[in-house]
Amino acid sequence: MDTGGMRGDPGQLIHRSLDFKSQGAQCYKDKKYREAIGKYHRALLELKGLPGERDSAADSPQPDRLTEEQRRAVEGIEVDCYNSLAACLLQAELVNYERVKEYCLKVLKKEGENFKALYRSGVAFYHLGDYDKALFYLKEAKSRQPTDTNVIRYIQLAEMKLSRSSQREKELS
Repeated sequence: MDTGGMRGDPGQLIHRSLDFKSQGAQCYKDKKYREAIGKYHRALLELKGLPGERDSAADSPQPDRLTEEQRRAVEGIEVDCYNSLAACLLQAELVNYERVKEYCLKVLKKEGENFKALYRSGVAFYHLGDYDKALFYLKEAKSRQPTDTNVIRYIQLAEMKLSRSSQREKELS
């Protein structure tokens, strides 16, 4: 009997997680970003109750291990939630670029080609003052979508910052 703890049937946990993710998406569409952040966090929290790699250290066979299909679903939910969390944070009045970077890097660890995560990582690194890393991620994003005007604009901004700082270094030496 489930007593409301974090553990539960993997199918139910994944289903609840998808529900929260959908609610988060609706909140985002309605421009209720704080509410959306809460829903995406709840979706991720539901997944914490699943048997995962943390449990695999034990050699005992586990009847509640995830199927391949469930594992793919979980990964998809995580990628979508972290990507959406980054999008929500970028809408804030005071953006926490460190957190945006953290969420995007989690997405890129699972999906290195993810355009939105590449672009948002570039934006985060730009605003954190790491223009080299910003350019790296932005150029990766540009290689996926060469005509995206936001990517092109941030590449130009990062290149300007880098050329200014190298000019200052020349003046100082």
